[in-house]
Amino acid sequence: MSIKDDYNKTIKLKIMKELAIKNPMAVPKVIKIVINVGAGEAAINKNVLEKIQEQISLIAGQKPIITKARKSVSAFKIRKGLPIGVKLTLRGKKMFAFLEKLIRIIIPRLKDFHGIAEQNIDAAGNLNLGFPEQTIFPEIDFDKIDKIRGLQITIVTNARNKNKGKKLFEALGIPFKK
Repeated sequence: MSIKDDYNKTIKLKIMKELAIKNPMAVPKVIKIVINVGAGEAAINKNVLEKIQEQISLIAGQKPIITKARKSVSAFKIRKGLPIGVKLTLRGKKMFAFLEKLIRIIIPRLKDFHGIAEQNIDAAGNLNLGFPEQTIFPEIDFDKIDKIRGLQITIVTNARNKNKGKKLFEALGIPFKK
């Protein structure tokens, strides 16, 4: 059973009971997933962003956009408007497909994994995950990568607070530290 079907049939009812929510529309749900990769070396090498775009589109099934620097930082040799990263927003079917892959394939593959820290959930109930390398995704061919890069994944919800967000993520099957 997919995560979306599981959410609509069982998880929603479970969260309504646990949080004493009467209105089913008030139950927290995942709104979008944002994948972000910063590439400071893009200031020197222009081809880096194209390679990152290619890898992220393999991971998510959608082409990411190139982000530009908002302000100049002389210590990092970055000028305003210079392309420095790649970001992607997933919604709908692609979001649930990626979430299912993340929970059922990627997180179990992590080395020395002891659960996600509760501090990764922000005050608005969103979960922020940082991965040190893109090679944990099965779509990435290790021989074709030029450099190991980290990426950040933010799972955005409408939970409004940390407690509701944690209940939602636990019900979805995301493992937290005990």
